[in-house]
Amino acid sequence: MTRPTPESLAHRATPATVAAAVNTAPATVAPVATTGAGALVRSLEALGVEVVFGIPGGTILPAYDPLFDSKVRHILVRHEQGAGHAATGYAQATGRVGVCIATSGPGATNLVTAIADAYMDSVPIVAITGQVTRAAIGTDAFQEADIQGITLPITKHNFLVQTAEELPRILAEAFHLAATGRPGPVLVDVPKDVQQDQTTFFWPPALDLPGYRPTLHPHGKQIREAARLIAAAKRPVLYVGGGVHKAGATDGLRKLAELTGIPVVTTLMALGAFPDSHPQHLGMPGMHGTVPAVYALQKADLLITLGARFDDRVTGKLDSFAPDAKIVHADIDPAEIGKNRHADVPIVGDARHVIDELIAAVSGSAGGTEHYAAWWATLNDIRERYPLGYDEPTDGTLAPQYVIERIGEIVGPDAIYCAGVGQHQMWASQFIRYEKPGTWLNSGGAGTMGYAVPAAMGAKVAQPGTTVWAIDGDGCFQMTNQELATCALEGIPIKVAVINNGNLGMVRQWQTLFYDGRYSNTELGTHKHRIPDFVKLAEALGCIGLRCESKDDVDKVIKQAMEINDAPVVIDFTVGKDAMVWPMVAAGTSNDEIMFARDVRPAFEEDDL
Repeated sequence: MTRPTPESLAHRATPATVAAAVNTAPATVAPVATTGAGALVRSLEALGVEVVFGIPGGTILPAYDPLFDSKVRHILVRHEQGAGHAATGYAQATGRVGVCIATSGPGATNLVTAIADAYMDSVPIVAITGQVTRAAIGTDAFQEADIQGITLPITKHNFLVQTAEELPRILAEAFHLAATGRPGPVLVDVPKDVQQDQTTFFWPPALDLPGYRPTLHPHGKQIREAARLIAAAKRPVLYVGGGVHKAGATDGLRKLAELTGIPVVTTLMALGAFPDSHPQHLGMPGMHGTVPAVYALQKADLLITLGARFDDRVTGKLDSFAPDAKIVHADIDPAEIGKNRHADVPIVGDARHVIDELIAAVSGSAGGTEHYAAWWATLNDIRERYPLGYDEPTDGTLAPQYVIERIGEIVGPDAIYCAGVGQHQMWASQFIRYEKPGTWLNSGGAGTMGYAVPAAMGAKVAQPGTTVWAIDGDGCFQMTNQELATCALEGIPIKVAVINNGNLGMVRQWQTLFYDGRYSNTELGTHKHRIPDFVKLAEALGCIGLRCESKDDVDKVIKQAMEINDAPVVIDFTVGKDAMVWPMVAAGTSNDEIMFARDVRPAFEEDDL
């Protein structure tokens, strides 16, 4: 999987740095007469765009005419939200900018959820929307919506194009902004008459981003202070977030961890940044994290926080989080530092450069795991006493955890796994072992139901030689499964495991634990009535549909799916409705109150420290 690196990309925006940001060679095109729509498509070609996901409509239709003759592949989705998530999956699987296209009004607003999702998870996408003609803007014209205003809080930047001449420059700037610094979505709104106007296209354009200069290299004084705290710490933890993925810093992270011997925890967005099998890896922290990871953060005297943002799902009740820890917080986005937790040593910079400079700073004093023998003795004891696991259902139903565990073991660590949001997402994070970066895609910040199928589609387009599994819940699956028709028609053979417990599982779990089992509007009917029948639905959408209801058939059905490579495959894994995700820190409570299982609280020996 090829990912661009951020070296020097954001210091000075030039056509060459834009090309580097989107992982392509800089192009030069002599002036040629065309329309604004032609300039738009030619700009995409010059930017090295290989594929876009979209749906045509009235105000974007002029752009679709030159797209018909373009080398850029257009994938016709069935809903604009699917286009946005597919662009996100493409970007997450490659590190390149994903592109989605929609028309104005409802077409553009259908992109909003996907744009918000990409914003929360710092994913580089460019959303191109049609808009009513300039003269009609503000008149409540047919299919008019102020998509620039609507998306202002959920984009890194957005543009309303005023003239055809500025289209190449704006698109080049959009790609540069999306891909550099802290990545994120950028929206380009193009009025229909701008697309129809005559212009002269040439490439490269002169970019104009005078105020955009993200800091890539950290300040040496802050690195030295961080190294001093590391040398003095007795119970340090490397708290690793998704920013390490974005920076392509996973090799450096492993070197730093092994050099220092410091325990590592990886957030939901960072799974795969550090191998799950590595002896220094304690797992994922947070609401449904491992007991060792949660314990380590709570008892640490130093957190070296790399590309993470102290999210509430990690910290629990914020004022009780890691009460004795000093904080080294490194992030490329200065707005994140100190936002939720005071940083004793704030470091602004790209994670790859921060890690490389930390390695150089601690090389003379690092002592490996032996340096923290007492700390490791405590953590290994916790790890041995509280491993991840699950109970087999007493009613004879299929355990969802077993299904997901077997998918991971049979399919292996080279595949890409995409998950929706809910119980199946947490089980996929717990029971599949992630050994490599870029193999786990999910909606972390926004928690978007319906993410998995279109994101898997985008990831498979990006990495056609890689096996891609969407692990979805029966609730999530019903939100965007229409994109399976896109997959079938476009030759995108993803595999979908529907963890069908007949309910909105995570909501039902909360109703069990916090609402006295009053199951208000969480039963979906996919068990009792088999509505819809997922096998028949898969077949109607041009896919292969399979069903598994017993433990004895799990391996056989997974292997059957793995042998099918010329069509999408959907497996309805009919599982028990009462399985829960453990461990768990209830929302709004302290991480000290973590429950290993229902009514089972871990016993921590305070004098071990």
